[in-house]
Amino acid sequence: MPVRGPRQVRRLRLAARRPGAQRRLKADVITEQLARLAGLTPEEAGWDGTVEPAPGDKVARGEVPAWRTRVSYAVDEQGRPGLRRHRSHEVEPIDHCLIAAPGVTELGVEKREWPQIATVEAIAATGSSDRQVVLTPRPGGRLPIVELDRPVSVLRVSESRGRERTRLVHRVHGRPFVRERAAGRTWRVGEGGFWQVHSKAADVLVEAVMQGLMPRKGEMALDLYCGVGLFAGAIAERVGERGAVLGIESSKRAVEDARHNLQDLERVRIEHGKVEQVLPRTGITEADLIVLDPPRAGAGKETVTRLAALGARRIAYVACDPAALARDLKYFRQAGYAPRRIRAFDLFPVTHHVECVAVLEPVREER
Repeated sequence: MPVRGPRQVRRLRLAARRPGAQRRLKADVITEQLARLAGLTPEEAGWDGTVEPAPGDKVARGEVPAWRTRVSYAVDEQGRPGLRRHRSHEVEPIDHCLIAAPGVTELGVEKREWPQIATVEAIAATGSSDRQVVLTPRPGGRLPIVELDRPVSVLRVSESRGRERTRLVHRVHGRPFVRERAAGRTWRVGEGGFWQVHSKAADVLVEAVMQGLMPRKGEMALDLYCGVGLFAGAIAERVGERGAVLGIESSKRAVEDARHNLQDLERVRIEHGKVEQVLPRTGITEADLIVLDPPRAGAGKETVTRLAALGARRIAYVACDPAALARDLKYFRQAGYAPRRIRAFDLFPVTHHVECVAVLEPVREER
């Protein structure tokens, strides 16, 4: 939200001290984007105007919730870890990240120096003891001997400089993945596979999506931009042996993890590639349910139009950017779908980001 005057400056200062005020500011942003880009009021969008905190994030005034299970530290020329300043390459060294989850803080990344390293990503899995650091050396740099405060797996990132730059990941020590626990299952997540950074986010979003879709036995569902299979697994268990789920994901490593994670569910199929390219090749002409969790830019008009043509009885759209969500809701309206309900979640406290789940249904013409 741009700062337009003294009143908003006062509100921003207030928000810095009060978690409730932060959520009200995020609600204002959602309201503005729905109106400006989708032409919808909160009532028309089925949204009650609140941004819900994640379980356990109701902290006292002035406190900061420690929620982030994946923290990427930049390293300055002296080898000191820190964070980049806003819209800058300048590194601000730190000795503690306030929003880092306890499992990340316990590694002690900030306590040591990282000579010849450009970035250090620290990961603390939810529901398991898995810890991991992913190191990106500077050009020509060597890996240091990694001695942290807790047992940890170590990966190294390099770049292939052929026609296209390719990010290559090499296992140095331990497992090349972490095990996350959510939605009643254990999920293998390799480096490069997407996983929500808030420790409660996966459970919160699965619950919201399942409540919105209400899957029935025997239904056919699509999970688009499916990552390591989180929503596909939850839907598959509800549609049963007579149902079917197709997941599509562009990350090759995430597809490998999804197939591993869901190998016990015979009616789940995971395809590798971009949604807009793979979906037309599947030959699917109809589906009962669709869930999509696209990147920050959203799904776009072409994909939305194709999805609407499948005639799903309900669509769940998971969005990390209210503007992209609002734009795509406009395209869905043009294609005959309207939001039945929207829920918003503060899964990125003390930042401007907010997560939304919109549930859509076909518009029925009044006679």
